[in-house]
Amino acid sequence: MKKNFTLFFFLSLTFFLSQKIELKKVTDSSQTFTGQIGGAPITLQLSYTGVVDCDQYQHYVDGWYYYDKYKKKIPLTGIYDYYGNLSLYNFGAKQKQSSRILKEQITSLQKVEKTDEIAQKLLPKESIIFDQSTLKNNPIPGHFYLGKKVQPATLFTGNAMIYRLNNYLYLPNNKKINTYDFINKAGGNELLSFSSGENGNRVLLYFEQTSNFNACGQCGASDGEKGYRVLYFTKDWNYKNYEEFLIESCWENIYDVTKTKSKDKQIIQYKIGKSETTPAHTLTVDVKNASVIKSK
Repeated sequence: MKKNFTLFFFLSLTFFLSQKIELKKVTDSSQTFTGQIGGAPITLQLSYTGVVDCDQYQHYVDGWYYYDKYKKKIPLTGIYDYYGNLSLYNFGAKQKQSSRILKEQITSLQKVEKTDEIAQKLLPKESIIFDQSTLKNNPIPGHFYLGKKVQPATLFTGNAMIYRLNNYLYLPNNKKINTYDFINKAGGNELLSFSSGENGNRVLLYFEQTSNFNACGQCGASDGEKGYRVLYFTKDWNYKNYEEFLIESCWENIYDVTKTKSKDKQIIQYKIGKSETTPAHTLTVDVKNASVIKSK
């Protein structure tokens, strides 16, 4: 699967013999997938064209697919929904007109759930439906519809989301990880520092991210989630796990916070008041040593 990048940013830390740790932020607005229809290899490219209502997890897509043998692009339009399903349509000579009508009629979660019902009234020439309802299918199964003919379709990926907030962490020994894959899909990480010791390596990240991709849902209009993450690695920079420490949160109702810094700004302390879900506690962030200590 190939990706087209629309936003690129990186921060790097150099250490030892000119080795570097880099954090690169890459926002994908399109994806290229490979797959099959009726056993024949295909290539499928889709671009994000806007949010349905106010939920980033549901968006309109436009693009094309072709059979690898012929490489003749067939235009597609459709919806990526909250559950990871892709509903794609080709309307033949009326592609542009019907695509516009389809998007005008699908404007809410309730309408998204009726995407295929709405699309069929516009008489698509071809339909491709990929079902990722379990969020664990890899490859993703689906069906191709041409008139009364139905064939199995497959997308060779475990994630059909088009719009992605990638945070790539480039590590020594040619290692690379993406927080999108093992932390969450919200991005928003900043690289602060790293530390190496007998028990392995640590990387300290600061993050600010949305509380809810659904701007109309609970906490969707809040200032978001803020805090620190400590990522743990072996001595060879193999990823182990991470810890997260919130300093502001709509979901946890963390707002009563007092912040102090040392003169060299390497030690930051947060005194966090009691909330409905969290007892009062103190977070001590040691930037130089890439650590966070939580205490009462």
